[in-house]
Amino acid sequence: MNRTRRRHMRTRTALLHLFKSTARRKDLRGNSTKPAMQQVFGNLRDLPKSTKASDLDLIFLRGIMESPVVCSLTKVHEHLEDMKLEAVQDNNLELVSEILGVIRGLTIRDDSATELLRILQQPHFQSLLEAHDMVASKCHEAPPPVDPAIEAAVNNALLQGDAVRMIGIHKKAGEPLGVTFRVEKDDLVIARILYGGMIDRQGLLHVGDIIKEVNGQEVGNNPTELQEILKECSGGITLKILPSYIDSAVPPQVYVKPHFDYNPANDTLIPCREAGLAFKRGDILQIVNREDLNWWQACHHVGGATGLIPSQFLEEKRKAFVPKDLDRTGILCGTVNGKMKKKKMYLTSRNAEFDSHELQIYEEVACMPPFQRRTLVLIGAQGVGRRSLKNRLLVLHPDRYGTPVPFTSRRPREDEHNGQTYQFVPRMDMEMDIKLGCFLEHGEYDGNLYGTKISSIHEVVNTGRTCILDINPQALKVLRTAEFMPYVVFIAAPEFETLKAMHKAVCDAGFTTKQLTCLGLRQSGSNMEVCEMSEDVDLKKRVDESARIQRTYRHYFDLTIVNDNLDTAFETLKAALDKLYSEPQWVPVNWVY
Repeated sequence: MNRTRRRHMRTRTALLHLFKSTARRKDLRGNSTKPAMQQVFGNLRDLPKSTKASDLDLIFLRGIMESPVVCSLTKVHEHLEDMKLEAVQDNNLELVSEILGVIRGLTIRDDSATELLRILQQPHFQSLLEAHDMVASKCHEAPPPVDPAIEAAVNNALLQGDAVRMIGIHKKAGEPLGVTFRVEKDDLVIARILYGGMIDRQGLLHVGDIIKEVNGQEVGNNPTELQEILKECSGGITLKILPSYIDSAVPPQVYVKPHFDYNPANDTLIPCREAGLAFKRGDILQIVNREDLNWWQACHHVGGATGLIPSQFLEEKRKAFVPKDLDRTGILCGTVNGKMKKKKMYLTSRNAEFDSHELQIYEEVACMPPFQRRTLVLIGAQGVGRRSLKNRLLVLHPDRYGTPVPFTSRRPREDEHNGQTYQFVPRMDMEMDIKLGCFLEHGEYDGNLYGTKISSIHEVVNTGRTCILDINPQALKVLRTAEFMPYVVFIAAPEFETLKAMHKAVCDAGFTTKQLTCLGLRQSGSNMEVCEMSEDVDLKKRVDESARIQRTYRHYFDLTIVNDNLDTAFETLKAALDKLYSEPQWVPVNWVY
């Protein structure tokens, strides 16, 4: 073992001398046209004796250098040195999106278009294009050479070399530099450098550098004037700076999903509106710099320029002064008083008041490859069609979807069997499980307890199926964790007139005998106008309740479907669920880490 180690050490020493000698000869001769491997073989005969390499070591080394693998790698390296590879463009994701929009209409009559559409939509192909665009968008070239006059100015500078620097940059007319300034002790200091901008790619300026002169002219202490001067400049620009010697941090791979819309043109607090980044609720943003307390630097994950967005701290302060919208139930609500059975709402509803005042700014997310969600949660007001959509999924895909059997403390009826529609348990046992936190949600109706047990959800998931839950929205806080990994779909009620027409069509077709609160009025022959008014009251309550749920819990929703047509709503839901098996998904980061 020691003998082999000593031989390897001698061979390594000889190899270092060999390549140093080759590099030294190349420097003395200039750009040699002689192949590199031939120079290495020639130097094998001229190795000094100080390497202590024996003839056997040199033979061993020559065998390595003459192996086909090493020779092939050398040829590839020399070929790459002679070739200059440049990307044709760095926006291939946008190009593919345009292609997909064009060929979607051709898939019906052309099988080749269908196959191309499938290939272009595959996650691996999309990731490959994204990686290519990221590499292509970076600047791998050296900065432009400094003008001789600038070099002379540096050499003749009276100040010390570490106290002032002359920086030469080259820009096109109208091209943004990607830098903002602030005033500090009557000096203009670089406040931030936008990630991916021209200054960031060149790496010559840093945050904290003091700008003294631009093309030989003093800049004063007005950031707006300096921005105008730099904006009008084109070609070579010479900057005299006092460096800060602050190393810039490596941009983190942090992605967030905003829960609000933002337009920098309407923001009076942003330091530079042209540097702002507009986004919509639900977009995916990459945060590249969070050093500023009030303004982060971000870009859309699909590509594009970096811009400023309000930080979590700033947006929380701003929204704290905006009053929350009052939950209005409409002018018709409360006009008819009907006898209702005593019903206690779910205990999780105690958090409803806190949920309505919870500030939702940004949510950190991570990209996951296609996978099957453990639960499918349907949220919506009563009577919007959640149960109908759930039953269709269970009937059409019993091998993919399942639903838990609810628990109740009431006694079974004659035609009921335990475990089919309900799990019948004694009230005392159910109350004990409620105290132990075994239920996702529970409530009391007509003196009996009802609820969904957490263990029953796991039983469905353990069979390899997605568990469909039709629950109260307050339970979303408990469900939206890595334990359940829910896909939350909000079934929204349509507009009042549309909902009224849909309800009338269902009743006329005889699909239901329950016509809201006017059923008893019609059976008793009461005034039809009062009956219709009662229907309007209940339908209006349904619309208002749907709007309230959407305002309070929309930051939990992955998909919103307006159920103005049950068949259309089902096809939309089914298409979205199929995408979960074929497309990457953005999920909360705490599901992954």
